[in-house]
Amino acid sequence: MSESTEHIPVLLQQVLDGLQVRAGGRYVDATLGGGGHAAAVLEASAPDGQLLGIDADPEAVEFARSALERLPGHMQVTAANFRELKATAAARGFDAVDGVLLDLGISSRQLARSERGFSFERNGPLDMRLDPRHGQTAADLVNELPETELANLLWRYGEERQSRRIARAIVAARPVETTGQLAELIARNIGRREKIHPATRAFQALRIAVNDELGALAEVLPQARDLLRPGGRLAVIAFHSLEDRLVKQFFQREAQDCICPPEMPACVCGHRATVRLITRKPIRPTEEEMARNPRSRSARLRIAQRL
Repeated sequence: MSESTEHIPVLLQQVLDGLQVRAGGRYVDATLGGGGHAAAVLEASAPDGQLLGIDADPEAVEFARSALERLPGHMQVTAANFRELKATAAARGFDAVDGVLLDLGISSRQLARSERGFSFERNGPLDMRLDPRHGQTAADLVNELPETELANLLWRYGEERQSRRIARAIVAARPVETTGQLAELIARNIGRREKIHPATRAFQALRIAVNDELGALAEVLPQARDLLRPGGRLAVIAFHSLEDRLVKQFFQREAQDCICPPEMPACVCGHRATVRLITRKPIRPTEEEMARNPRSRSARLRIAQRL
């Protein structure tokens, strides 16, 4: 792989330690991406470990299959959205596993390919679909949504404070068909920012909306927990506050016996804890890792163990 397209797995050792990867263990990497985490899990669980790799992006699946085929252990790789995790895993005999990993970031290979439309740094069609075979593109949303709905989308999924101004500018400039056109339009209308590109939050919002990423995450978390054997662990790497909040709230809720409102005089929910929190606060990359891999700077790792 070239330096520009190599995907460096973030928080790699922390993930291996958090999942307690062991020889002969059975693991699911439900966000296979460039295969970096999966390769490390296969090596750490050698010689007879088992791994199921899943990714919504069929290109990522083929790349990872080729990259991982010579590693020790037993590996299966399949293209599927992780919102179908439980059925996908059961169909391949992975119905009770020692660890599940969800790395919610976009891979460097996806960002580097201009035709995928994920990056404002490379001009290409406004696509942004994880699975380019199905669904609406970012161009569909940008060019078809009413101004108010587009502004709400940018605020809800990107926490973009200039959402109304950006939506107004987009509607006035339609059709907007390329990543470069959209990025330049946003920069021209809201100006420079100190730490991030002015289009960062808008591109995040569109990608989340195109792929229904938060809806899929809400669906996969209980499925991932249910796949675990007692003592098995779920590790989730989030890259922005919306994802991390969902993970945090799910873990906190599932670590409690009662989830009734505080004003209830007695428990009526019947809820029982299903996990134990391994990380009370998210694990962040070290200064050394951030210097080596700047894309890791926003990563947050949370881990829970099945009771």
